[in-house]
Amino acid sequence: MCFSDARFAYGPFAPHYVPRQYIENYVTHHKVDEDLVLDTTVEDLAELPPRVPGGPGRWKVVLRKYDRARHIDLWWEEEFDAVVLANGHYAVPFVPEVKGLKAFIEAFPDRVVHSKHYRTPLVYASKRVVVVGNSASGHDVTAELVSTAHLPVYQSRRSPSRWDGDKPPPGIAWKPVIREFQIHASPNPNPGSSSHPSGRIVFDDDTYLDLDTDVDVVLYCTGYKPSFPFWEPSRHSGRALWDYAPGADRLAGGGSYWHTFFTQYPTLAAVGVPRTLTFRSFEYQGVAVARLWAGRAARPLPPAAEQRTWERERAARARREGRRFHDVPWEGGEAREWLRGLFDLAGLGTLDGDGRVPPVLTRELVWALENVRKYPEPGRGEGGGGDGADESGLEATSRSIAAPARPEAVEEDAGEWVMVHRPYKMDLLGFI
Repeated sequence: MCFSDARFAYGPFAPHYVPRQYIENYVTHHKVDEDLVLDTTVEDLAELPPRVPGGPGRWKVVLRKYDRARHIDLWWEEEFDAVVLANGHYAVPFVPEVKGLKAFIEAFPDRVVHSKHYRTPLVYASKRVVVVGNSASGHDVTAELVSTAHLPVYQSRRSPSRWDGDKPPPGIAWKPVIREFQIHASPNPNPGSSSHPSGRIVFDDDTYLDLDTDVDVVLYCTGYKPSFPFWEPSRHSGRALWDYAPGADRLAGGGSYWHTFFTQYPTLAAVGVPRTLTFRSFEYQGVAVARLWAGRAARPLPPAAEQRTWERERAARARREGRRFHDVPWEGGEAREWLRGLFDLAGLGTLDGDGRVPPVLTRELVWALENVRKYPEPGRGEGGGGDGADESGLEATSRSIAAPARPEAVEEDAGEWVMVHRPYKMDLLGFI
């Protein structure tokens, strides 16, 4: 998960505050902080005509910064030859549309929240909670709530996750997908007083939970939607930067290539959209983009027609396999192929040592990706010796502070390492 030249403290599963400290230290160590302008909002991004006919486009960026001393917003414009979109995609919570949900939220404020605002399980002490979702955040939040919330903690899930066994862990009760949120009047126990509204959560199997009696809070752990508020399609010939249409959910902007480049805009790039290796894949993308724009790439990008062919084939494959366009799993070699493309595009630095060289996928890193994970995966069979396992057919699950350097260093009773049987490779997201 870290950059190739600096490891995370506390091993692969660092506490939440470590990544921020890591980035701050990394930027300072490489003396990049003096080139940064922080606490500044990009309000608008507009393409400018090229400096010379037929040349690459330029960009005008409208910026806003709050002056804390004078309590005013400062606005200004700057022009750039190229722009990298690296604003992340964990800012705008995604909550699926459910019948009656909007009215339920209006009637019962603060009863429905998103995991973006979750900080500690202590807030939910003795409360009856329904967690919606069982992916990474849903699994983590549910596991934490068991220590403080009223039991059982209900977990609404569409399908089993890789961490789910045949039955829920102690303190957790599984529920199917929520079908509807209902509001109805409840009689007031005080004679002569008007009735008050009460709520009900109805699940796909026709079971239900009543507000206040069975549940106090609904906590959505359903992910996020990418957001580019600084991109106004009307300024770009109607081209949106992201296609939110069902079945699409991907970079648009007139065409995207290799999850990084924009066919229509050669001086615009996106870093960090695929959830693959996080910081390490950012490094591959950053080196490739910088080398290309510096005119020192090992090879040019393919022609626009070939880029569009790649995009169409990629979209067709995503629809056929029922996954997102920008999912680049480790299993099957797809992540290797993607990183290899960036590696080959970037090439080497200069003879004088200028230019960062893309990192290599060492045996230790590959072993960690395929064997180290945060939680066991129950019910995966006995024995195995599949592709991602070591010679004993086992993989390591750790809560310790560091991963072992080599597979042979892991033993079944090695301290806090837990060995579990696993017959095939795990998906990369399980490691992250």
